[in-house]
Amino acid sequence: MGRRSRNFEPPEKPKHRINRAIRFPQIRVIGADGDQLGVMHPDEARDLAAQAGLDLVEVAPLARPPVCKIMDYGKFKYLEAKKLAKNKSSTPEVKTVQMRPKTDDHDLDTKLKRAAKFLDRGDKVRFVMRLRGREQAYPDRWIAQLLDYVKSLGDGVRIATAPSRQGRMISMLVEPVPASAQTQSASSSPPARQAPSSE
Repeated sequence: MGRRSRNFEPPEKPKHRINRAIRFPQIRVIGADGDQLGVMHPDEARDLAAQAGLDLVEVAPLARPPVCKIMDYGKFKYLEAKKLAKNKSSTPEVKTVQMRPKTDDHDLDTKLKRAAKFLDRGDKVRFVMRLRGREQAYPDRWIAQLLDYVKSLGDGVRIATAPSRQGRMISMLVEPVPASAQTQSASSSPPARQAPSSE
């Protein structure tokens, strides 16, 4: 008998039992339109699903009796995968932008535009400035430079982790300010003072 490959991965088990895989003596059935169809044998429920051209899908196996629903399982899986992908894409990521103390204007503009794009998308940005030779003797100068970069990105950005030196580099994490916080900040600003009347 041959040895099983170390990279072998067993096939993923389906998250929901469907149709013939449902073998409880009794199940509670929900119709395709959401109506309660009552408690019945799985064979009866499968017949109802087949008549509608749909599937019988287990949705609450731990209930007593287990709950199954008549639905289009292919469409259900598609919508579930779409929802998962949307949640995953909406999760903020941390993007890294590498800097140098003497970055030329064109390169600096490109890097800041890239950082702004990440922030507009809802991601956080870690600025990393790498120091060489004598540059390491002036960390305060480069920290001030990083802070100036953040100011240039506008009011919709805030510092999540203050600049700090780590060996031969200085790192700082910034994040987008939530829209609700920006609105609150604007509403709490004092009203502009009116010029005195000349009368």
